[in-house]
Amino acid sequence: MKNKNIVEVCLAHGLGGLELSAVHCFNYFKTKTNCSIIVSPNTKLDNYIENTNKFTIKRNKLFPIIPALKLAKFIDSNDIDIVHFHWGKDIVTVVLAKLFSKKRPKIVHSRHMNMTRFKNNIYHGWLYKNIDMLHAVTKQVKEQIQKYIPHAIRPPIETVYLGVKESSVDEKKVESLKSNYALKDAFVVGIIGRIEDEKGQYILIETIERLKDLNIKVLIVGQSMSENYLNELKSNITNLGLEDKIIFTGFTKDVNEHIKLCDVIVLATKKETFGLVIVETMMNNVCVIATNNGGPIEIIDNGTNGLLFDRSCDDLALKIEYLYNNPKEKESLANAGYIKAKSEFNHDIQMQKLYDAIEKRA
Repeated sequence: MKNKNIVEVCLAHGLGGLELSAVHCFNYFKTKTNCSIIVSPNTKLDNYIENTNKFTIKRNKLFPIIPALKLAKFIDSNDIDIVHFHWGKDIVTVVLAKLFSKKRPKIVHSRHMNMTRFKNNIYHGWLYKNIDMLHAVTKQVKEQIQKYIPHAIRPPIETVYLGVKESSVDEKKVESLKSNYALKDAFVVGIIGRIEDEKGQYILIETIERLKDLNIKVLIVGQSMSENYLNELKSNITNLGLEDKIIFTGFTKDVNEHIKLCDVIVLATKKETFGLVIVETMMNNVCVIATNNGGPIEIIDNGTNGLLFDRSCDDLALKIEYLYNNPKEKESLANAGYIKAKSEFNHDIQMQKLYDAIEKRA
Protein backbone atom coordinates (compact mmCIF):
# COMPACT_ATOMS: atom_id res chain seq x y z
CA MET A 1 0.00 0.00 0.00
CA LYS A 2 3.08 2.24 -0.24
CA ASN A 3 1.75 4.11 -3.25
CA LYS A 4 -1.80 4.41 -1.90
CA ASN A 5 -3.08 7.70 -0.54
CA ILE A 6 -5.17 7.45 2.62
CA VAL A 7 -7.29 10.09 4.34
CA GLU A 8 -8.51 9.65 7.90
CA VAL A 9 -11.89 11.31 8.48
CA CYS A 10 -13.38 12.16 11.88
CA LEU A 11 -15.78 15.09 12.14
CA ALA A 12 -16.73 14.38 15.77
CA HIS A 13 -16.52 17.24 18.27
CA GLY A 14 -15.15 15.32 21.26
CA LEU A 15 -11.73 13.99 22.18
CA GLY A 16 -12.34 10.50 23.50
CA GLY A 17 -11.08 7.08 22.48
CA LEU A 18 -12.80 7.18 19.08
CA GLU A 19 -11.29 10.52 18.10
CA LEU A 20 -7.86 9.59 19.41
CA SER A 21 -7.98 6.38 17.39
CA ALA A 22 -8.30 8.47 14.24
CA VAL A 23 -5.20 10.40 15.32
CA HIS A 24 -3.28 7.20 16.10
CA CYS A 25 -4.13 5.77 12.67
CA PHE A 26 -3.06 8.99 10.99
CA ASN A 27 0.24 9.15 12.86
CA TYR A 28 1.06 5.50 12.13
CA PHE A 29 -0.18 5.26 8.55
CA LYS A 30 1.78 8.34 7.47
CA THR A 31 4.97 6.45 8.36
CA LYS A 32 3.92 3.78 5.85
CA THR A 33 2.34 5.73 3.00
CA ASN A 34 0.82 9.10 2.11
CA CYS A 35 -1.77 9.94 4.74
CA SER A 36 -3.76 13.03 5.69
CA ILE A 37 -6.53 13.69 8.18
CA ILE A 38 -9.76 15.67 7.96
CA VAL A 39 -11.52 16.95 11.08
CA SER A 40 -14.22 19.47 11.88
CA PRO A 41 -12.82 22.99 12.49
CA ASN A 42 -12.49 24.50 15.97
CA THR A 43 -13.18 21.22 17.75
CA LYS A 44 -11.13 19.58 20.50
CA LEU A 45 -9.78 17.17 17.88
CA ASP A 46 -8.81 20.03 15.57
CA ASN A 47 -7.00 21.81 18.41
CA TYR A 48 -5.31 18.58 19.47
CA ILE A 49 -3.66 17.86 16.11
CA GLU A 50 -0.64 19.89 15.06
CA ASN A 51 0.27 18.74 11.57
CA THR A 52 0.56 20.16 8.08
CA ASN A 53 -1.44 17.23 6.68
CA LYS A 54 -4.51 18.21 8.69
CA PHE A 55 -7.47 19.66 6.84
CA THR A 56 -10.88 20.78 8.05
CA ILE A 57 -14.42 20.29 6.77
CA LYS A 58 -17.39 21.43 8.81
CA ARG A 59 -19.98 18.75 9.46
CA ASN A 60 -23.54 19.57 8.40
CA LYS A 61 -26.10 17.31 10.05
CA LEU A 62 -29.08 18.56 8.05
CA PHE A 63 -27.34 18.95 4.68
CA PRO A 64 -24.53 16.35 4.51
CA ILE A 65 -24.26 16.98 0.76
CA ILE A 66 -22.34 20.20 1.53
CA PRO A 67 -19.40 18.58 3.40
CA ALA A 68 -19.63 15.60 1.03
CA LEU A 69 -18.94 17.82 -1.97
CA LYS A 70 -15.97 19.35 -0.16
CA LEU A 71 -14.65 15.91 0.75
CA ALA A 72 -15.14 14.72 -2.84
CA LYS A 73 -13.10 17.67 -4.08
CA PHE A 74 -10.36 16.81 -1.56
CA ILE A 75 -10.41 13.17 -2.70
CA ASP A 76 -9.93 14.09 -6.35
CA SER A 77 -7.43 16.88 -5.72
CA ASN A 78 -5.25 14.62 -3.56
CA ASP A 79 -5.75 11.41 -5.53
CA ILE A 80 -7.13 9.61 -2.46
CA ASP A 81 -7.37 5.83 -2.77
CA ILE A 82 -8.79 5.00 0.66
CA VAL A 83 -11.11 6.95 2.97
CA HIS A 84 -10.94 5.62 6.52
CA PHE A 85 -13.60 7.03 8.88
CA HIS A 86 -14.32 6.35 12.54
CA TRP A 87 -17.51 8.10 13.62
CA GLY A 88 -20.72 6.40 12.55
CA LYS A 89 -22.43 9.75 12.01
CA ASP A 90 -19.95 10.51 9.20
CA ILE A 91 -21.16 7.58 7.10
CA VAL A 92 -23.53 9.56 4.86
CA THR A 93 -20.97 12.30 4.22
CA VAL A 94 -18.27 9.78 3.33
CA VAL A 95 -20.46 7.63 1.06
CA LEU A 96 -21.81 10.67 -0.78
CA ALA A 97 -18.26 11.97 -1.20
CA LYS A 98 -17.22 8.68 -2.76
CA LEU A 99 -20.11 8.83 -5.24
CA PHE A 100 -19.50 12.51 -6.06
CA SER A 101 -15.79 11.99 -6.65
CA LYS A 102 -14.17 10.92 -9.90
CA LYS A 103 -11.68 8.79 -7.98
CA ARG A 104 -14.29 6.54 -6.30
CA PRO A 105 -11.98 5.52 -3.43
CA LYS A 106 -12.34 2.48 -1.21
CA ILE A 107 -14.09 3.15 2.10
CA VAL A 108 -13.10 1.61 5.43
CA HIS A 109 -15.19 2.18 8.56
CA SER A 110 -13.70 1.50 11.99
CA ARG A 111 -16.69 0.63 14.17
CA HIS A 112 -15.99 1.85 17.72
CA MET A 113 -19.55 1.98 19.06
CA ASN A 114 -22.12 -0.69 19.88
CA MET A 115 -24.61 -1.54 17.15
CA THR A 116 -28.14 -2.05 18.46
CA ARG A 117 -30.50 -1.70 15.48
CA PHE A 118 -31.09 -3.74 12.36
CA LYS A 119 -29.78 -2.17 9.15
CA ASN A 120 -32.11 -4.06 6.84
CA ASN A 121 -33.76 -1.27 4.87
CA ILE A 122 -33.06 0.22 1.43
CA TYR A 123 -31.26 3.25 2.88
CA HIS A 124 -28.74 1.20 4.86
CA GLY A 125 -28.40 -1.23 1.98
CA TRP A 126 -27.26 1.69 -0.19
CA LEU A 127 -24.81 2.89 2.47
CA TYR A 128 -23.15 -0.41 3.28
CA LYS A 129 -22.85 -1.54 -0.33
CA ASN A 130 -20.56 1.44 -0.82
CA ILE A 131 -18.29 0.45 2.08
CA ASP A 132 -15.44 -1.94 1.34
CA MET A 133 -14.43 -2.99 4.86
CA LEU A 134 -15.69 -2.77 8.42
CA HIS A 135 -13.14 -2.78 11.23
CA ALA A 136 -14.54 -4.12 14.50
CA VAL A 137 -12.56 -3.03 17.57
CA THR A 138 -13.71 -6.07 19.58
CA LYS A 139 -15.16 -9.52 18.96
CA GLN A 140 -18.42 -8.32 20.49
CA VAL A 141 -18.67 -5.51 17.93
CA LYS A 142 -18.05 -8.01 15.14
CA GLU A 143 -20.89 -10.18 16.46
CA GLN A 144 -23.19 -7.14 16.55
CA ILE A 145 -22.29 -6.24 12.96
CA GLN A 146 -23.05 -9.79 11.85
CA LYS A 147 -26.35 -9.72 13.70
CA TYR A 148 -27.66 -6.34 12.58
CA ILE A 149 -26.32 -5.94 9.02
CA PRO A 150 -27.80 -8.50 6.59
CA HIS A 151 -25.26 -10.71 4.87
CA ALA A 152 -26.29 -9.50 1.41
CA ILE A 153 -25.12 -5.93 2.11
CA ARG A 154 -22.51 -6.56 4.79
CA PRO A 155 -18.94 -5.55 3.90
CA PRO A 156 -16.05 -7.83 4.92
CA ILE A 157 -15.22 -7.51 8.64
CA GLU A 158 -11.77 -7.43 10.20
CA THR A 159 -11.39 -7.57 13.99
CA VAL A 160 -8.36 -5.68 15.32
CA TYR A 161 -8.06 -4.45 18.88
CA LEU A 162 -6.96 -0.90 19.56
CA GLY A 163 -3.46 -0.42 20.86
CA VAL A 164 -1.63 1.95 23.19
CA LYS A 165 1.90 3.28 23.19
CA GLU A 166 4.05 2.92 26.26
CA SER A 167 4.60 6.62 26.82
CA SER A 168 7.28 8.17 28.96
CA VAL A 169 5.90 9.78 32.10
CA ASP A 170 7.13 13.08 33.47
CA GLU A 171 7.82 12.08 37.07
CA LYS A 172 8.41 15.69 38.14
CA LYS A 173 4.97 16.58 36.81
CA VAL A 174 3.47 13.64 38.69
CA GLU A 175 5.00 14.91 41.93
CA SER A 176 3.83 18.43 41.19
CA LEU A 177 0.28 17.24 40.52
CA LYS A 178 0.32 15.17 43.70
CA SER A 179 1.23 18.29 45.65
CA ASN A 180 -1.32 20.47 43.84
CA TYR A 181 -4.12 18.02 44.57
CA ALA A 182 -2.91 17.54 48.17
CA LEU A 183 -3.00 13.75 47.84
CA LYS A 184 -0.22 13.14 50.37
CA ASP A 185 -0.35 9.48 51.46
CA ALA A 186 -3.95 8.83 50.40
CA PHE A 187 -5.06 5.81 48.42
CA VAL A 188 -6.05 7.42 45.12
CA VAL A 189 -8.90 6.18 42.94
CA GLY A 190 -9.23 7.73 39.48
CA ILE A 191 -11.95 7.80 36.86
CA ILE A 192 -11.02 9.21 33.46
CA GLY A 193 -13.27 10.28 30.61
CA ARG A 194 -16.00 12.67 29.60
CA ILE A 195 -18.09 13.71 32.59
CA GLU A 196 -21.52 12.44 31.59
CA ASP A 197 -24.10 10.08 33.01
CA GLU A 198 -23.18 7.02 30.96
CA LYS A 199 -19.56 7.16 32.18
CA GLY A 200 -20.79 6.49 35.71
CA GLN A 201 -18.93 9.06 37.82
CA TYR A 202 -21.95 9.07 40.13
CA ILE A 203 -21.38 5.37 40.89
CA LEU A 204 -17.86 6.04 42.13
CA ILE A 205 -19.02 9.00 44.23
CA GLU A 206 -21.73 6.95 45.92
CA THR A 207 -19.24 4.12 46.40
CA ILE A 208 -16.78 6.37 48.22
CA GLU A 209 -19.52 7.35 50.67
CA ARG A 210 -19.45 3.71 51.81
CA LEU A 211 -15.66 3.95 52.25
CA LYS A 212 -15.39 7.46 53.70
CA ASP A 213 -13.69 6.24 56.88
CA LEU A 214 -10.73 5.07 54.78
CA ASN A 215 -7.88 7.33 53.64
CA ILE A 216 -9.12 7.48 50.04
CA LYS A 217 -9.19 10.35 47.57
CA VAL A 218 -10.83 10.40 44.14
CA LEU A 219 -9.66 12.13 40.98
CA ILE A 220 -12.41 12.73 38.41
CA VAL A 221 -10.45 13.50 35.24
CA GLY A 222 -12.20 14.88 32.17
CA GLN A 223 -14.34 17.62 30.75
CA SER A 224 -18.00 17.99 31.62
CA MET A 225 -20.45 17.47 28.74
CA SER A 226 -23.36 18.86 30.75
CA GLU A 227 -23.32 21.59 33.39
CA ASN A 228 -26.51 20.14 34.86
CA TYR A 229 -24.92 16.72 35.34
CA LEU A 230 -21.76 18.26 36.78
CA ASN A 231 -23.79 20.33 39.23
CA GLU A 232 -25.76 17.23 40.24
CA LEU A 233 -22.51 15.41 40.98
CA LYS A 234 -21.17 18.30 43.05
CA SER A 235 -24.44 18.64 44.93
CA ASN A 236 -24.39 14.92 45.74
CA ILE A 237 -20.78 15.20 46.93
CA THR A 238 -21.82 17.98 49.30
CA ASN A 239 -24.86 16.06 50.56
CA LEU A 240 -22.69 13.01 51.23
CA GLY A 241 -20.02 15.07 52.98
CA LEU A 242 -17.28 14.09 50.56
CA GLU A 243 -15.94 17.53 49.59
CA ASP A 244 -12.50 16.77 51.01
CA LYS A 245 -12.25 13.43 49.21
CA ILE A 246 -13.22 14.15 45.59
CA ILE A 247 -11.29 16.35 43.16
CA PHE A 248 -12.38 17.43 39.66
CA THR A 249 -9.29 18.01 37.53
CA GLY A 250 -10.99 19.17 34.34
CA PHE A 251 -9.71 18.24 30.88
CA THR A 252 -6.01 17.43 30.62
CA LYS A 253 -3.59 16.23 27.99
CA ASP A 254 -1.40 14.78 30.77
CA VAL A 255 -3.42 11.57 30.99
CA ASN A 256 -0.50 9.27 31.77
CA GLU A 257 0.70 11.50 34.60
CA HIS A 258 -2.79 11.48 36.11
CA ILE A 259 -2.99 7.70 35.81
CA LYS A 260 0.33 7.38 37.63
CA LEU A 261 -1.08 9.43 40.52
CA CYS A 262 -3.61 6.65 41.15
CA ASP A 263 -3.54 3.35 42.97
CA VAL A 264 -6.45 2.17 40.85
CA ILE A 265 -8.43 3.45 37.88
CA VAL A 266 -12.15 2.69 37.67
CA LEU A 267 -14.10 2.36 34.44
CA ALA A 268 -17.80 2.50 35.33
CA THR A 269 -19.35 2.91 31.88
CA LYS A 270 -22.59 1.02 31.37
CA LYS A 271 -21.72 -0.22 27.87
CA GLU A 272 -18.08 0.31 26.95
CA THR A 273 -17.33 -0.93 23.44
CA PHE A 274 -13.59 -1.21 24.02
CA GLY A 275 -12.23 0.84 26.90
CA LEU A 276 -9.01 2.48 25.74
CA VAL A 277 -8.42 3.93 29.20
CA ILE A 278 -8.22 0.37 30.56
CA VAL A 279 -5.30 -0.45 28.28
CA GLU A 280 -3.68 2.93 28.97
CA THR A 281 -3.91 2.18 32.69
CA MET A 282 -2.48 -1.31 32.29
CA MET A 283 0.35 0.07 30.15
CA ASN A 284 1.18 2.46 33.02
CA ASN A 285 1.41 -0.47 35.45
CA VAL A 286 -1.60 0.71 37.45
CA CYS A 287 -4.41 -1.56 38.61
CA VAL A 288 -7.84 -1.29 36.96
CA ILE A 289 -11.42 -2.10 37.97
CA ALA A 290 -13.98 -2.11 35.13
CA THR A 291 -17.59 -3.04 34.49
CA ASN A 292 -18.10 -6.67 33.53
CA ASN A 293 -19.54 -6.20 30.06
CA GLY A 294 -18.50 -5.18 26.56
CA GLY A 295 -14.87 -4.49 25.78
CA PRO A 296 -13.54 -4.84 29.35
CA ILE A 297 -14.31 -8.56 29.46
CA GLU A 298 -12.13 -9.05 26.35
CA ILE A 299 -9.28 -7.09 27.94
CA ILE A 300 -9.32 -8.05 31.63
CA ASP A 301 -8.91 -11.56 33.00
CA ASN A 302 -10.76 -11.03 36.27
CA GLY A 303 -8.56 -11.58 39.30
CA THR A 304 -5.46 -12.07 37.15
CA ASN A 305 -4.63 -8.72 35.57
CA GLY A 306 -7.45 -6.54 36.87
CA LEU A 307 -10.87 -6.72 38.48
CA LEU A 308 -14.39 -6.63 37.04
CA PHE A 309 -17.46 -5.44 38.93
CA ASP A 310 -21.20 -5.61 38.34
CA ARG A 311 -21.67 -1.80 38.24
CA SER A 312 -23.21 -1.72 41.69
CA CYS A 313 -21.80 0.53 44.41
CA ASP A 314 -21.64 -2.37 46.85
CA ASP A 315 -19.51 -4.52 44.53
CA LEU A 316 -17.25 -1.63 43.60
CA ALA A 317 -16.77 -0.77 47.27
CA LEU A 318 -15.74 -4.37 47.99
CA LYS A 319 -13.20 -4.31 45.14
CA ILE A 320 -11.68 -0.95 46.15
CA GLU A 321 -11.50 -1.91 49.81
CA TYR A 322 -9.85 -5.21 48.88
CA LEU A 323 -7.10 -3.39 46.97
CA TYR A 324 -6.80 -0.81 49.77
CA ASN A 325 -6.13 -3.58 52.28
CA ASN A 326 -3.98 -5.76 49.98
CA PRO A 327 -1.24 -3.63 48.41
CA LYS A 328 0.76 -6.65 47.25
CA GLU A 329 -2.24 -8.05 45.39
CA LYS A 330 -2.84 -4.61 43.86
CA GLU A 331 0.77 -4.57 42.66
CA SER A 332 0.49 -8.11 41.29
CA LEU A 333 -2.65 -7.27 39.30
CA ALA A 334 -1.01 -4.12 37.95
CA ASN A 335 2.14 -6.00 36.88
CA ALA A 336 0.11 -8.71 35.15
CA GLY A 337 -1.96 -6.02 33.43
CA TYR A 338 1.19 -4.35 32.17
CA ILE A 339 2.46 -7.63 30.71
CA LYS A 340 -0.83 -8.28 28.91
CA ALA A 341 -1.04 -4.73 27.56
CA LYS A 342 2.51 -5.00 26.22
CA SER A 343 1.85 -8.32 24.49
CA GLU A 344 -1.73 -7.98 23.22
CA PHE A 345 -2.43 -4.24 22.96
CA ASN A 346 0.87 -2.85 21.76
CA HIS A 347 0.20 0.22 19.62
CA ASP A 348 2.56 -0.54 16.74
CA ILE A 349 1.56 -4.20 16.50
CA GLN A 350 -2.16 -3.41 16.43
CA MET A 351 -1.70 -0.52 13.99
CA GLN A 352 0.26 -2.77 11.66
CA LYS A 353 -2.49 -5.40 11.83
CA LEU A 354 -5.07 -2.78 10.87
CA TYR A 355 -2.84 -1.41 8.12
CA ASP A 356 -2.39 -4.91 6.70
CA ALA A 357 -6.15 -5.55 6.87
CA ILE A 358 -6.86 -2.33 4.96
CA GLU A 359 -4.16 -3.15 2.44
CA LYS A 360 -5.79 -6.52 1.82
CA ARG A 361 -9.08 -4.78 0.93
CA ALA A 362 -7.50 -1.95 -1.05
